[in-house]
Amino acid sequence: MFDNLSQRLDAVFKKLKGYGKLSEENIQEGIREVRLALLEADVNYIVVKDFVARIRERAVGQEVMDSLTPAQQVIKIVHEELVKLLGRHNQNLNLAGRQPAVILLVGLQGSGKTTTAAKIARWLRTRGRKPYLSPADVYRPAAIEQLKTLGAQLNIDVFPSDPSFSPVEIARRSVAKAEASGHDTVILDTAGRLHIDEELMTELKDIKAAVDPQEILLVADSMTGQDAVNIAKEFDRDLSITGVVLTKLEGDARGGAALSIQTVTGRPIKLVGIGEKLDALESFHPDRIANRILGMGDVLTLIEKAQDTVDRKKALELQKKLKKDTFTLEDFRDQLRQIRKMGSLEQILSMIPGLNKMKQLKGLAPDEKELIQVEAIINSMTPAERRNYTIINASRRRRIAKGSGTTVQDVNKLLKNFATMNKMLKKMRKSNFKQFPKGLLPF
Repeated sequence: MFDNLSQRLDAVFKKLKGYGKLSEENIQEGIREVRLALLEADVNYIVVKDFVARIRERAVGQEVMDSLTPAQQVIKIVHEELVKLLGRHNQNLNLAGRQPAVILLVGLQGSGKTTTAAKIARWLRTRGRKPYLSPADVYRPAAIEQLKTLGAQLNIDVFPSDPSFSPVEIARRSVAKAEASGHDTVILDTAGRLHIDEELMTELKDIKAAVDPQEILLVADSMTGQDAVNIAKEFDRDLSITGVVLTKLEGDARGGAALSIQTVTGRPIKLVGIGEKLDALESFHPDRIANRILGMGDVLTLIEKAQDTVDRKKALELQKKLKKDTFTLEDFRDQLRQIRKMGSLEQILSMIPGLNKMKQLKGLAPDEKELIQVEAIINSMTPAERRNYTIINASRRRRIAKGSGTTVQDVNKLLKNFATMNKMLKKMRKSNFKQFPKGLLPF
């Protein structure tokens, strides 16, 4: 989402570094470029005005002018102000107090509430809670069935809502049912409209009064830009929302909503949707987002993703295989699957510090289809071939290619790359192989 803004800011900072010692004129010029970059990213103009004023006050003064590395000091100031703009600290969901805790999801139609409800349920379960989904949108018949289907996919219980019930009644009954069945969190998926109207708000106020939720989260589509900010203001005025879930953060929107909501509404972004899959949900960390915007990567989120997806038992088994020189194509396929679970390759690469600034990677979009093709080729092999690739002769290669819907050249490429990787692993085994963390492949 922040690619364009990142590139613009990177160009500004490169220019400042080129000056060596900065003058007030150089800094003012850089600040003007930062202002234009933020406006082009669809950040609220009042937010931009205040943001730039704070940077100017700090940059045109002793803090920068007397610094040994003035350009780096300007970058540090911009980073610190971006963190403030985004909300300073990560705001966790407030699920303390009365149990089951109730999370009320609100928003306009099409913002992604139903899918987000399932994502939050899965996200909470990975953190030790026992969530219960409640479909309270009786106006869109497919919404109830959709949430039931998503709950079944995740093996998470869903209240058996009936369209003949009122949304308030569904809310009351689902909380009572959750309490009786030992669930500690109820996630209420409510109806939306194409626009904000009195009927919608009255219904949501009635649900709020009936179940007294600990969290009222607005689900907003980041692709709508400043509209998302205005929608947040209106929902907050009527319902006093406790936070925002920003969806489609992986898209190509300019990022204005993410950079404006906290300042304009005073309500924090608590979670962000970063893809269509049910595991594509993250906590919102202002400092990490600021790092991504300034091309500093996001190693902490990358580590968390790895911890969430890597099977520790399999990781230890892999470590033993690597040490004993028994790493096979089956192990390679399992590692590819682990990587794909962590998200798209583009997202993963964006979290590695400095990688987005490498000229040879500019504009390079990793092809996810290649990973799928590699897995298909390996799946077309016999168990014996996967365990010992050296037995794969010409006729076997033709059979594997035919079975995987690929070409013999594709099979040859995979086997050649795997052989090269094995040679590299052998060298590492003899030297500094122990430096790699358990379960992580050095490639």
